Amino acid sequence: MRMLSLLRMARVLKFAPPENPYFDPAKPHHTRLGFRNNQPTRPPSGEDFARLQREMREARQQPQPDPDFSPVTPDLALLHGNDGRPRVTWIGHSTVLLQIAGRNVLTDPIFSARASPVPFAGPKRRQPPGVRLRDLPHIDLVVISHNHYDHLDARSVRALARQRGGPPRFAVPLGLERWFARHVRRLGRDFVTSLDWWDRADIAGLTVTLAPVHHWSARTPWDRNTNLWGGWSIAGAGFRFFFSGDIAYSADAAEIGRRLGPFDLAAIAVGHYEPRWFMRGSHVNPDEAVRVHRDIRSRRSLAIHFGTFERLTAEALDQPLRDLAAARLAHGVAEEEFFSLRHGETRVLA
Repeated sequence: MRMLSLLRMARVLKFAPPENPYFDPAKPHHTRLGFRNNQPTRPPSGEDFARLQREMREARQQPQPDPDFSPVTPDLALLHGNDGRPRVTWIGHSTVLLQIAGRNVLTDPIFSARASPVPFAGPKRRQPPGVRLRDLPHIDLVVISHNHYDHLDARSVRALARQRGGPPRFAVPLGLERWFARHVRRLGRDFVTSLDWWDRADIAGLTVTLAPVHHWSARTPWDRNTNLWGGWSIAGAGFRFFFSGDIAYSADAAEIGRRLGPFDLAAIAVGHYEPRWFMRGSHVNPDEAVRVHRDIRSRRSLAIHFGTFERLTAEALDQPLRDLAAARLAHGVAEEEFFSLRHGETRVLA
């Protein structure tokens, strides 16, 4: 919500971003000042932000459940003995450890106590990371979906760049390589690959593709949509994985399924979706998450982006899993087809 207040201030002060250095008039999602969704929507107004803040204050005053999302003890021997069998571990929020083709891949790593530009304010973790940073196996590849503070955490990225055995490779949406050059200076340019939507690269023995998802980017009040965002397809050794990052429901999901699917596994956000009138343009709700699962043609999906940080939006902390159970029932999807894990829990995939 702090970021929303800053964005509202920027709208009032009318700061203009610089010219987009990547602008390609042949690409509809490019603009002269940045990027836009394939199905653009009206950005929130000052009145919208004011209404949202009122509703969030009211929601926080209501009695809240205290669900048990505490971590399980991770199986470190399993994680460090990467034998090539595909497996996935939920570390928390949108941070997932994917192990395929003998490679260790991390999505949107955030191990900090707060999702914030400063360590003393902003949304706090309710649950510690399911696997501590120092307990991770050597990470070969990190993919970043966008630059919001709960997805791009400077302290975590810098720590990974210092990991024993050498830094991982980073795959990022177009524009974020500039952030890495400024904020992770010890990391050479050769370790960061930036891609546009539908671009593909072979990195660390895996094939990665950045796919369009309906969302937005901002790191400050003055840089809305000056950096690209997206979901990631990661493929290796006959296994194909999709990471949604933050995603609102749109026709992009079906196009991803047509062009990149089917997927053996997807990690799809299911939380932080209320009030719906405001959040529908940024985050799917669980029913829409199940529709994304079907649209991208994923055989199995893991629920992410819930239960890790203190309340970021208006729904109760345990609402995403209850709504996901109802959505599975409504769409005829079995629990093992769209499942959840505890923080730190690993699932080995056949």
